[in-house]
Amino acid sequence: MTRERKIEILRAKMEDVDPDENIDPVILGYYLDDAGAIILNKLYQFSDQVAGMEVPARYEGLQIRISHYMLNKRGAEGEIQHIENGIHRNYGSSDIPEQMLKEITPFVQVL
Repeated sequence: MTRERKIEILRAKMEDVDPDENIDPVILGYYLDDAGAIILNKLYQFSDQVAGMEVPARYEGLQIRISHYMLNKRGAEGEIQHIENGIHRNYGSSDIPEQMLKEITPFVQVL
């Protein structure tokens, strides 16, 4: 999938949440890059040569979902608890949920 297509899908997901919010494609690209780096670092945990690699096709959907998650948490990074008018928010971690990262099978090889 091309980068432009990923940005298009991510933009559509964001419009489903807030149709009035128009996020610059460059910013969406940054979030996709961050999500891609997270996936590659988890996938190739024992490699120093992750820079410049592309996210494998099987993880492109996960890359978009992680980007969408990070975009939705803008402004609430690190929030541990928030209670207002009966709404309770409590983030156990300010990072990507472990459930998402468990979808990545680390790559290993014999030395």
